Amino acid sequence: MTFAGKVWRLLVGVKDALVLVFMLLFFWALFAILTARPSPAQIREGALLVELDGVIVEEASLIDPLSALLATQAPVNEYQARDLVRAIDAAADDERIKAVVLDLDTFLGGGQVHLSEVGAALDRVRQAGKPVLSFATAYADDGLMLASHASEIWLDPMGGAVISGPGGNRLYYADLLERLNVNARVYRVGTYKSAVEPFTRNSMSPEAREDAQALYGALWQEWRANVAKARPGADVARVADSPAEWVQAFEGDIARAALDAKLVDKLGSRYEFDTYVAGLVGEGIDGPNSFAHSELGPWLAENEVVNSGRPIGVVTIAGEIVDGEAGPGTAGGERISDILDEALDDNLAGLVVRVDSPGGSVLASEEIRRAILRHKARGIPVAVSMANVAASGGYWVSTPGDRIFAEPETITGSIGIFTVIPTFEQLANEYGVTADGVRTTPLSGQPDLVAGFNPETDAIIQAGIEDGYRDFISRVAAARNMTPARVNEIAQGRVWDGGTARQIRLVDQYGGLEDALAWVARKAALGEDWHPRYLGTEASTYDTLLRQIFFDGDSEARRSGSRDIVALMSERHGSLVDQVLADVARLQSRKGMQAYCLECPASGKPVEPDRTSSGWLATIFSVLN
Repeated sequence: MTFAGKVWRLLVGVKDALVLVFMLLFFWALFAILTARPSPAQIREGALLVELDGVIVEEASLIDPLSALLATQAPVNEYQARDLVRAIDAAADDERIKAVVLDLDTFLGGGQVHLSEVGAALDRVRQAGKPVLSFATAYADDGLMLASHASEIWLDPMGGAVISGPGGNRLYYADLLERLNVNARVYRVGTYKSAVEPFTRNSMSPEAREDAQALYGALWQEWRANVAKARPGADVARVADSPAEWVQAFEGDIARAALDAKLVDKLGSRYEFDTYVAGLVGEGIDGPNSFAHSELGPWLAENEVVNSGRPIGVVTIAGEIVDGEAGPGTAGGERISDILDEALDDNLAGLVVRVDSPGGSVLASEEIRRAILRHKARGIPVAVSMANVAASGGYWVSTPGDRIFAEPETITGSIGIFTVIPTFEQLANEYGVTADGVRTTPLSGQPDLVAGFNPETDAIIQAGIEDGYRDFISRVAAARNMTPARVNEIAQGRVWDGGTARQIRLVDQYGGLEDALAWVARKAALGEDWHPRYLGTEASTYDTLLRQIFFDGDSEARRSGSRDIVALMSERHGSLVDQVLADVARLQSRKGMQAYCLECPASGKPVEPDRTSSGWLATIFSVLN
């Protein structure tokens, strides 16, 4: 009885401890929910601190709590470009803000269009007579492009700066698949539609090389022009064209070399930088060298979008276009279609379709296009605003626009269709596995995982792809007032920069989201009495709480992630692993016809494979997953 009593008391103690733990967790969660949203009361006179410890995106994705908890590190932080522009513009006009400070120590980059938009906002701060100060241990292309708009660029003496330019290698798997006896069956239309080449070749085709050279050359010219305009004294040519000689001339001291090339203005530690800023804006409350500042979250909370006048709807199509409810951050066709349909009764004066997508599912793209047309049927003006990428399916959803706006750095076009389906008949034969049976029609038992596809199946799939391409061509021809033959000439899966796309009439004029909104307002005769209404973008308290848990640690904790120039250059290995995982997922996923631009440069996190495909092509091949 004595032993049983001790066991009982132990169990009661464990129970009481668990109850106490759960009670503490409950009250902590309740407190966190009540305080999750940043408070404007945290605004202080001094600097606006823009601490970019992540990537700049068009639409921030929701945090998956299970994936985040199981991961070995926190999810990548995402900053919406329009939020950054709004915050910086508000700082230019607010007397409490004496300077804007960019902390780019853990900045992971963004697309060139977004960097240009944020850079233009920083220019407006300087035009208002306020300094913009940037600090990082190491700068690469994206960080340099953003920092070039600062009045002073600081660099840690142990760091450096490099310019690599757009481009690089892709991985090709044809020899590997042959060695594994996997047959990657490719069905496509478009001479330049290189999305399938990694599975069919061991090197880039001449057509793909021609396309990539033109695209990356245009992006590189735009990058150099942007930096030269913002920082005319920088010797970009020397740094980019002869990097080894440039560094060797300073005996490997990359920081001193960057200073000499006028990529940066001052070398100094973070302590020295913070002390310098404190002398400009006042001392902070976090230590003797801290400076008075307001952080981005509370500043945005105080400077919310003014909602007066008639609303102009803005629907965002960001990330890969997939079937189903995926997103935000991924363009789920059903989710975006529902958002648009729910807004049909909102008395919108017009609609702007903001696209930052390399495309994806043909079915989902068409679902979104039809939903946009339902708004257009109401007689309201519809404009399309292209961000970094609006290619393939991203262009498909742009075809309903009355006017298409793009930037010179925008990547668009890629009008083509494909699908890739792996079969394993060679692998099965190698291990002595064969298939036999009885058929009642040519399609009985097709698709066959072991025996492969018969000619009828191959013919049907290719015919479906060709029909999808004709649909794509006809939609573009009708939207752009061209003949199908002319669209076919500039299609074939070819990718265009925004400048060339304007010349060949795939877009109408240069401009960003604000230009598209202003055009819609003029067409709707609204004068100045209007405001943008971003459809389907209300952040839940749940997601805000998760962001607070993962991202709202103190500044010193975030600064522990500083990288020197070697670490910054080594991060490319991580993106290579992401590319392999994405390619494997793309090969084995159950997807139907795809209007996707694989050759378009990524501007954010790697694409997550979608597993909710629908449609006849996806259905009949579902057994292959």
